[in-house]
Amino acid sequence: MATRVLQSVGNGLNHARKSVRGNQQVSLTIRSLSASPSKNREDSWFKSLFVRKVDPRKDAHSHLLAKKEEHNLYKIQFHNVKPECLDAYNKLCEKVLPSIHTDPQYTCELVGTWNTWYGEQDQAVHLWRYRGGYPALTDVMNKLKKSQEFSDFRKERSKMLLSRRNQLLLEFSFWNEPVPRDGPNIYELRSYQLRPGTMIEWGNYWARAIELRQENHEAVGGFFSQIGNLYLVHHLWAYKDLQSREETRNAAWKHEGWDEAVYYTVPLIQHMESRIMIPTKASPLK
Repeated sequence: MATRVLQSVGNGLNHARKSVRGNQQVSLTIRSLSASPSKNREDSWFKSLFVRKVDPRKDAHSHLLAKKEEHNLYKIQFHNVKPECLDAYNKLCEKVLPSIHTDPQYTCELVGTWNTWYGEQDQAVHLWRYRGGYPALTDVMNKLKKSQEFSDFRKERSKMLLSRRNQLLLEFSFWNEPVPRDGPNIYELRSYQLRPGTMIEWGNYWARAIELRQENHEAVGGFFSQIGNLYLVHHLWAYKDLQSREETRNAAWKHEGWDEAVYYTVPLIQHMESRIMIPTKASPLK
């Protein structure tokens, strides 16, 4: 009888222990579930400090920012010339480049050609415009391949070069289109490597800022890359001399809104470079 009583008590204790352990597990589960939403909220808030929101867009930035009424494509060339060959290189280009520019069979125009004065030394910069976009570029390239004069020019030019690179560009819709101008002028090519995904933001601020830089007619052209280094912007400016450049740039800060444009666009830039350039004799931009 006593043995049965003890067994009954023991069974009761075991059942009580299992019940307590079960309640503890349920309690832990409930606490875990109740903590999860809070933790998720904290993680979401923490990530929001570092993850930039991207607005969904239904068109490429090239379609949104480029001029639509004219299908112009630009090519910019950077040629690093052997120092002892720069004069000979300029004379060779002065002979051949204008002939391409004026020949009606080539649907391209020489916008400007320069030597870098301050910046990368012994460098030539050429800017071409192709009216008609990529088909015009392809047509010109195919015709030049058949030209013996151009073939001889490339062969002779290759002896003078250390390196060369080029980029294909579109022009911003809100910038001036480059047109021939009288000189003498110096030209500044300011190049901005933007953070990927920021081109629309850049365009929004500069569409307003460029209106503040028209008084002295210094704005020549604004472009962004399509092939070559991507998210690269080029702004081309003209000044009478370096002193005029300094005075014109300082005067921009007197215009309401210029400080805001600078403040909001500087964080978009990864790298920037300035070249001061002198036009060669063959340049339509004097």
